[in-house]
Amino acid sequence: MKFGLFGSAQAKRGGPDVDSAKGYRDWLEYNTEAEALGFHSTFAVEHHFTGFGQVSATVNLLTYLAAQTSTIRLGTAVMVLPWHNPVLLAEQVATLDLLSGGRFDFGVGKGYRFNEFQGFRIPMEEAQARFEESLKIMTKSWTEDEPWTYEGEFWSFEDVVVEPPTAQQPHPPFWMGAGSPASIETVAERGYNLLVDQFAPVDTTIGRVDTFRDSVEARGRTFNPYDVGVARGLYVAKDAADRDAAIERRIAARSRVDNLAQRPDGGNKASIMSYDDSVEATAAAAMFGTVDEIVEKIRPSTTPACVTCCSRMAAPGSRDCAPFRKRSCRISLMTKTIRWWRAPPNSAPPRHACKPGTRGICVCPVFYGEMVHGA
Repeated sequence: MKFGLFGSAQAKRGGPDVDSAKGYRDWLEYNTEAEALGFHSTFAVEHHFTGFGQVSATVNLLTYLAAQTSTIRLGTAVMVLPWHNPVLLAEQVATLDLLSGGRFDFGVGKGYRFNEFQGFRIPMEEAQARFEESLKIMTKSWTEDEPWTYEGEFWSFEDVVVEPPTAQQPHPPFWMGAGSPASIETVAERGYNLLVDQFAPVDTTIGRVDTFRDSVEARGRTFNPYDVGVARGLYVAKDAADRDAAIERRIAARSRVDNLAQRPDGGNKASIMSYDDSVEATAAAAMFGTVDEIVEKIRPSTTPACVTCCSRMAAPGSRDCAPFRKRSCRISLMTKTIRWWRAPPNSAPPRHACKPGTRGICVCPVFYGEMVHGA
């Protein structure tokens, strides 16, 4: 099983006394610390017009991180293709892939937040068609060595050769988020990797992984558990009161995002917005608690299906973020949790392991690899 990070930095607005770059610097340090602890990957979001400073220029941020790291894989979760010129984005992604030595994972999606489509003056009804056309153009950009011309519904290009080439051939691996059986089948049909969201109940998540495995095998391919990323919210709390307060903050943060995403007519039916947001359901879907409580939650969720672990901290500077001096402690606690679960009872704790402090970092794990009963 492998761990990584998934989430966002935060650039706060303010006057001359506010350091808007601090959240980005904290996020970069957090990721370099994670690499030193052996984390496998980091995925960053793309969002716009939130008013609370989520990452918007994701490829730029990851390119900066690539220069500070050497082994951790760098991913997007996800780049919303309908908002981007596909040729320009293909060039930016290829540059990042080259400079990182082939460490880029390209998570893509069609978008679901109404306020973002409204901000870009793009009808949500065009999202799927724009997504499909952009995928086609970007794949062509990375696989054609001779000049080509394209005339489409939304984009047209004449006599272009897209540069530079990517380090990974024929291109960086695609990752797609999916929830319904039909959308999961589509991911398998394309030959892409699957991202499963952090809010779904555990049983629903396991069912989605099973559907993907069956879909891959039905097409004559061997299922690779490392081709699936399953997100889970994770918060290392000092006690029950700290855990319960973190759950309430998680519910409030989700409500804030849902309010941005919902259409004026209430017609946004995206699966990520469909889950029960009660305290009980939120606590059951996320791994919030003390280290011992998190270990106990992980054990019963093991399954012969695959899971990959990517974790997400809260945006640096937010209430759920510990000071950076405590972050390596929090990351180590996550690693220690899984080692306690998988390793012999008397195995030594990680070098940086320490006890929970006054506040844990909110993280969202995604699991890669085979999880076997009794492991």
